[in-house]
This record gives sequence, C-alpha cells and structure tokens, in this order.
Amino acid sequence: MPRKRMWILLVLVVLGMVVTMCGKPKVEAFVCKDPLGCIDIAPGAPIHLVYMMVISGPDESLGLDTRYGVEIAIDDKKTVLGHPIELTGEDTGCNAEGGQAAATKIAADRTVVAIVGTNCSSEARPAAPIITAAGLTMVSPSNTAPDLTDPAKHQAGYLRTAHNDKVQGAAMAKFAWEKLGVKKAATIHDGSLYADQLQQVFADEFKKLGGTITAQEAVDPKDTDMKPVLARIAATQPELIYYPIFIAAGGFITSQARQTPGLETVYLSSADGTFSPDFVKAAGEACQDMYHSSPDFAAFGQAYQDFLKKYETKYGRKVMAPFHGHAYDAANMIFAAIEKVAVQDADGTLHIGRQALRDALFATKDFKGLTGNLTCSPTGDCADPKIAVYQMMSSDVATWNPGASPDSNPKKIWP
Repeated sequence: MPRKRMWILLVLVVLGMVVTMCGKPKVEAFVCKDPLGCIDIAPGAPIHLVYMMVISGPDESLGLDTRYGVEIAIDDKKTVLGHPIELTGEDTGCNAEGGQAAATKIAADRTVVAIVGTNCSSEARPAAPIITAAGLTMVSPSNTAPDLTDPAKHQAGYLRTAHNDKVQGAAMAKFAWEKLGVKKAATIHDGSLYADQLQQVFADEFKKLGGTITAQEAVDPKDTDMKPVLARIAATQPELIYYPIFIAAGGFITSQARQTPGLETVYLSSADGTFSPDFVKAAGEACQDMYHSSPDFAAFGQAYQDFLKKYETKYGRKVMAPFHGHAYDAANMIFAAIEKVAVQDADGTLHIGRQALRDALFATKDFKGLTGNLTCSPTGDCADPKIAVYQMMSSDVATWNPGASPDSNPKKIWP
C-alpha cells in the first residue's frame, strides 16, 4: 500500500475512535440572560395564554365576545413553534376589585406567557402594575381610557389593540356638531375610568367646535332610579345627552329619559360600552333611533368578513360587542412576538425571555390585523383607529347585526 494512502487511512481510523469515545458534539445548555427571567416550555407542552375579561353579570357580552375572538385566533394558529396553545382565564367583573384580584392570581402562575385583557379600563388601572411587576405583559382588546397610555401613568407591561378614546370622544363630538347640528349637550358618566374620561374628551372637543356643555352628571353603576339625574339635566335644556357607560345603568337611563319632562325628543347617544344586544334588552323600545360610537366594522375588510363566518359557525350567534376583532389581533400579536424571540432546543424545548417578549410586542409595526395595520407606540397604543356612529333602527334583538349591510341594525350613518 502506498505510504500516502496508508496515512490517510490511519487518520480516518483515529478520527473514528475519537467520535466513538466522545460521542456527539456537546451542545451547551440554554442559559437565561433576560433581565425579567425566562419561561421554559417542555417538548410538547402548551404555551399558556391567559385572558382577563368580564364573563358574567350585565356586561358579560363584552367579555365573552372578546374571549371568542381569542379562541378563534387559537383555532386558526393551531400551534406556535410546534407547541399547542392553552387558554385559561379569570373573570374580572368590569371593576377595579376584579381586575386586581385576577392580576394577583395570574402573577403568581409562572407558567403564564402573556395575557389578553382586560375589557374595562377600570380593571386595567390596578391590574397593569401587578402584571408589569411580575415580568408579564398584557394586551387589552377593549380598554379605551386615555389614562392607560398616558406617558405619565403608563405601565411597562401594558399595550392595547383598542382605540384611544381621544379618538372616539372627538368623533362623537364632531358627529353631534356637524351631522345633527347640536349646539348644546349634556353628559353622564358612572365614575369608571372609561366613562369619566370619554365623556370629558367629548365635552372638551364639543366646546372647541363651539358647542355648550349644559351639564356633566354622574351615576353609580348599580343605580336603577335615574330620574333625579335626568331631571337636573332636563333643566339645562340640552339637545343631546352623551352617556358612554355600561349596559345596566345605560339601560335605565335610556328607558327613563323618555319619561322625563323636557327630554322626550332629546337625542340620546352612548358608546362602545353599551353597543350590544344585551343593552337593547335592557333599554327596550326607548333605545330605538339612539346613536352609538363604535369601531367602524365596514373598514375592516374581507378578512374580517371571513372571521364573522367562523364566529357564527363556532358559536351559533352573531357577534355580541365591538371588540372581538381586536381580541383576535391581540392574540396574534402575542403569537408573532413569541415566534420572534423564543429560543428552541433540538428536542423542542422553548425558552421565552419575558423582557424580550415585551420588547417584541412594543416593536410591532405594520402588523396586518383584522382591524387594520397595527403599529405600537412607546406607551402601548397599537390600534389603527377607525370610529363610526351607528343608529339603532329597531329594538328587536333578533335583528342585531351591526355593519352587515347598508340597511343593517344598528345602521352605520357616519362618516
């Protein structure tokens, strides 16, 4: 055998012995360097997503509707990096106490990857600091209070796909002034963060347009007798009342306004917190012809129409509130962020840095969602806001199908 060939053979033999003795090259174990820590998900184990939503009581349609949006997003996505998605949740009650209790429980569960919620802004105000301190991140599909993304008050773990009420309040003021020709208006809030701030935005914008705010009254969410408040408002002779509150109190105000001397023909208007067939049930015939500000469903495009078909097929009913699409987008934003930052071992184990996930969510830009192209601001406003005003054409709950056609009930009338 030639000497050169013998040397080559010898080298191959030695290499073979080295591989036999040492086995496969050593793979270094993952070391978490994320400042907020990491979530480790074993091979085949689920990615744990949690919702914080109001799913019981008079405002349950708001929470159930958004939970359904998340569930459809999970159905469509199926897996993230080969892992199934597990959804659990907490009922937040649409109040501060419920938000605090839910956040405290979720913060103690170290398997949680991210949260979709809350529904009501009053829930988010105490919940966001708790979620942030735990190193978690929440994306709300329906909080709209300006306070939550105010740079002076914003919590680092908080984002939302819902519009900021600076947009909604201004839109309703412009509609009242330009479309209805109203020069004098009154407002009612229920003390919640959402209602108080939204009516104030409306009032400020209406006055900028040249209008007069004749009264700004408050009720308790559990009040049933609205006649004293309505009588005080009637004495100021407004042409329109704007009460961006929730379903129970909103129903009593609507039904009793028409029984109050001086308010028989005044325009009645509310917002997305009462934009539900449950409000129609609560208000009865008195809700007919009133106005609601809400997301503009007609602007959402074909993907939204496909979503509606899935919703009706899965749940056997029409959508119940305005923010199902925003919930779908919130969940998919989270899935995209996980895919961007997760480190995956050869055996399928996932490692997700909590700060890395938060940073990826805030870095969201031109995300193609059902509700538009979402880009997040440094304080968590991610919406592509489109607001419309709808008129209630019938008090028959069976006809509820907002934005389905030009003649639907409620009917889009502006812009």
